[in-house]
Amino acid sequence: MSSLESRLSAFHPHFLAILRVITALLFISHGSAKLFGFPDAGMNPPLLSLFGFAAVLEVVGGLLLVIGLFTRPVAFILAGEMAVAYFMAHAPQSFFPIINGGESAIFFCFIFLYLVFAGPGAWSLDGRTAGAGLSPQRASSAA
Repeated sequence: MSSLESRLSAFHPHFLAILRVITALLFISHGSAKLFGFPDAGMNPPLLSLFGFAAVLEVVGGLLLVIGLFTRPVAFILAGEMAVAYFMAHAPQSFFPIINGGESAIFFCFIFLYLVFAGPGAWSLDGRTAGAGLSPQRASSAA
């Protein structure tokens, strides 16, 4: 491994955590717009509806991801939610995501899938007990 690669690799767990936290905060805003009307996005679905259930998943799941608790199972559930959202709400409108408005659903889905396999990175409650899903070499360098 080159010197540059080894220097960059040392920061892998920290930038993985930044990806997790920023993605989760953006995701929470989708749920809070539906649940609380903030930010006002013109959505106010009934709580006992599919969109209401999605909003609860987005807020609760997003909060769990921010703190890095149960990261892998939560990310798996949220990736599934985004896949369902894409195929139910966006794909019927057009094959092309740029036309059907499904880009964010696709991005969220694949970032969450990445977190399922990569783990939470540094700065997570999961990492305090399980080594943050890192290899033993990376877990020791992340500490």
